Amino acid sequence: MNAGPAAAPLLRTPLYDFHVAHGAHFVPFNGWEMPLYYSSILAEHAAVRSGVGFFDVGHMGILTVEGSTAAALLSRRTTANVERLVPGQAHYTFFLELTGHIVDDLLITRLDRGTSPVRTFLAVPNAGRAFEIESILQQHRHPDVTIRRWNGAVTIIAVQGPGSRRLLETLMNWSLAPLKFYTSRFYPDPAPSGASSEGIVGGAIPGDLAHGIFVSRTGYTGELGYELYVPGPRAIPIAEALTRAGAVPCGLGARDTLRLEKGFLLSGQEFSRDRSPIEAGQDRFVELDHPFVGRPTIDKEVAEGTPERLVGLTVTEPGAIPRHGTPIRHDGTAIGTLTSGGLSPSLHVGIALAYLPKELTRPGTVVELELRGRWVPATVTRLPFVPAAPPSK
Repeated sequence: MNAGPAAAPLLRTPLYDFHVAHGAHFVPFNGWEMPLYYSSILAEHAAVRSGVGFFDVGHMGILTVEGSTAAALLSRRTTANVERLVPGQAHYTFFLELTGHIVDDLLITRLDRGTSPVRTFLAVPNAGRAFEIESILQQHRHPDVTIRRWNGAVTIIAVQGPGSRRLLETLMNWSLAPLKFYTSRFYPDPAPSGASSEGIVGGAIPGDLAHGIFVSRTGYTGELGYELYVPGPRAIPIAEALTRAGAVPCGLGARDTLRLEKGFLLSGQEFSRDRSPIEAGQDRFVELDHPFVGRPTIDKEVAEGTPERLVGLTVTEPGAIPRHGTPIRHDGTAIGTLTSGGLSPSLHVGIALAYLPKELTRPGTVVELELRGRWVPATVTRLPFVPAAPPSK
């Protein structure tokens, strides 16, 4: 009997050795070997909500799209009018199929300074879709557009929590006051001269990244936070410096509980080529002032509504913890399954996300979840479960 093809080895980010040295517990995640937690998910969650934590997000796609028609390409392929982005502006958006269903959600940031017709954008899709997004963009680009992937040469460290600004300003000698919500800029690397590009061939990483650190302020935790795009060889020294300064290394477990409390979508759970941004309650990220792939379906859903809509659910019964895939019923009739679920470390109750028929989406509506062989009531709850930190903070 012939054995099947060997599984592809898991990819590793430039921070892998840091994770090992700090006792990370690893899991495979979309083809990458990533830390699930270090000390505990609860401790790491609490660090981000009350202090400072940081995450390795170097598994996310790191793509640059450059050329005189780069903005037109990204506008055509996403729900964002990328033509309107100004230098330094970041935007959360959706990459759709012709059906209007979500292929992926991603961040697009304008990198160029606006002094030339050639525009450069940073596109950051999810790890599980990065190669596919890159391939689709390559297929649809005009000859003037160059698309490159930077994983490894560049990685991302997300520093999150109410204390993140003060810690970074002290540690890196930066002024982060000019960096408003969903904006970005380059900052000098405080390392000794030349250390920031050590081991990097000249011109091998985009623009100023060869000499500094690109910092954006977006965040997947709902707290004040900054994403540091750093040359691969600088990742471990920066992570060690963050740890010495009091930031807590955090894994995928805390990242999931933090985003769930805010009602943020997770690729592969809230959408997997089967839901539109309108069904997912993300209308505000669909800009209807430009044509894009999937637009006819979106127009129809905006005009007529959708049969189902994503909602939050709260379970207050002690010990009842909802999970992805948990069955849902109403008046004895099956109506679906949970897309995400877990215990909220901040609220100490079960919380979940699910698509429900539109007639059941009003806050206060009660449905039932099958948990450990019995049916437990769950109440439709307005999102987010935990209020977001003020953007002006």
